[in-house]
Amino acid sequence: MDSNFPQAGQVIGYHYLWRRQAVAGEISGRKSRPTCVALIVANKAGQHILFLAPITKQMPGAERIAIEVPETEARRANLDRDIRLWVIVDEVNADLLEDSYTLEDREPRGRFSAAFTDRIIQAIHEVRHSGKLSITSRT
Repeated sequence: MDSNFPQAGQVIGYHYLWRRQAVAGEISGRKSRPTCVALIVANKAGQHILFLAPITKQMPGAERIAIEVPETEARRANLDRDIRLWVIVDEVNADLLEDSYTLEDREPRGRFSAAFTDRIIQAIHEVRHSGKLSITSRT
């Protein structure tokens, strides 16, 4: 793997496509936002599917499942530390690394700790097993 290969826990700039936007017919995210590389899975062809969780400064509604980013993790990921931030874990984008037109800048802005990354991954797995995970395919 080369140095540009994403790793779980990295925070990158990504034009995240919210589920509500995809349902409305939009095909690309409106703006680049901090996004956490949550999972990387190889498909049968050996290509890599990235599962990307958005980071937001808007307090999630009661119907959403999110993890607040602690100040120490915001610092590690080079995120704003003077505002509250959340990683949304009930909705992800799935993007094919090798063919992505959305993954323009692969240079991470920072990285969450292994413990916080594991917490994000565990939460996504729990949401998936409950049947509430929304995956928007960008492939």
